[in-house]
Amino acid sequence: MDEPENYSKETMTQIYKKYAQESARINRRRRNDWDDQIVIMGLSESFADPYRIPELTLANDPIPYIRSLMKTTTSGLMYSTGYGGGTANMEYMALTGLNQGFFSAALTPYTQLVTTQNQAYAFSRLFNQAVAIHPYIGVYYSRQTVYQNFGFNKFMYLGSKYPIKHQSSIDRSAYLSDETAYANTVDEILDAQGSKFINLVTMQNHLPYDNNYYNGKEKYAASGNAVANDYVRGMVEEYVMGLHHTDEAVKNFIEKIDSINKPITFVFYGDHLPGIYWDTNNNNILHQTDYFIYSNRYARRHLGRRIYKQYDLVAPTDFMSLVQKQTLTKTTPYSALLEKVLDELPVITTKATAGSKEESDAAMINDNGELIKYDDLSSSQKELYNDYKLVQYDMTAGNNYLENMNFTR
Repeated sequence: MDEPENYSKETMTQIYKKYAQESARINRRRRNDWDDQIVIMGLSESFADPYRIPELTLANDPIPYIRSLMKTTTSGLMYSTGYGGGTANMEYMALTGLNQGFFSAALTPYTQLVTTQNQAYAFSRLFNQAVAIHPYIGVYYSRQTVYQNFGFNKFMYLGSKYPIKHQSSIDRSAYLSDETAYANTVDEILDAQGSKFINLVTMQNHLPYDNNYYNGKEKYAASGNAVANDYVRGMVEEYVMGLHHTDEAVKNFIEKIDSINKPITFVFYGDHLPGIYWDTNNNNILHQTDYFIYSNRYARRHLGRRIYKQYDLVAPTDFMSLVQKQTLTKTTPYSALLEKVLDELPVITTKATAGSKEESDAAMINDNGELIKYDDLSSSQKELYNDYKLVQYDMTAGNNYLENMNFTR
């Protein structure tokens, strides 16, 4: 990351004071700390509503429960920097609030940045306990080192010293099911002492989409120009069958957490679309996945709840801000900055993803998927954009001045 203009200890001190004041202003209106809250950041592998794909028709809806749930929760679309891959980049942004768009296009933060940091920042540091669950092999994207550097207490994966207790797959699938992933998550919820952050990364809907399921696919028969031949049609129907199983697993999980007398907030998001659609002629659609944020019954009764429907399109960096808003939880100076970014700036993403040739660091898009140029921002928006960029530089490539100012506490 190139050093931003005016980067210095004095500049970062001014930024700290500005957002400490903003945090204090926000916190006067909020009554909750993290205390005994449980937050689950649930990355659902390759989850994206197939109904948004142009010229694709399905015989039946594979995700009726999630579709219905999204009507009554904070929900919308997430703009992904990946298509058919790039899971760890979305995970990094969701866990840190730091944006891929400000980094060099060649950087994979997990493997090339976090592994070199002794005290990398992640939202998990706000909680008494932090657990990562990935019902697969643990070495990919250097997750073992990454989670340790993020301050996680344990990382559960196949073969780890913290075993994946529940293990089952569906039919011929090579991956453990989403039902399995959520069953292990429930165990960690029940075991929580005080506040707990759980990062869940599922595997069920990972490619290949080839002969995984015995039957039921005929219910989701695919047609249209998006499935140009029988091979593509077969992949789409296999993938959509997996979405059906995800829909059932999420329904069971929501029912389970609603029965638990602890305040639980569940962030569900797809990391990217599967790389199987023939041609949509619409780059934006290929980068839009689905998200919702659900607070269980206990949380709604004891924390209060607000539903935010105005955020039709968000970046992965926005999820923790939405959790704080929904649960009426107090902010740190850093998360106060992120709330202003959510409220006042267009979605920030990479230039490659958005097809931008502008000379600014990142690309920005509005809810309609239209590019917004830096020069079109207001003066206050430009100031906020530059503050965000300076903070990210200080926390990753700079001198980490903000750490000694308790910016993230």
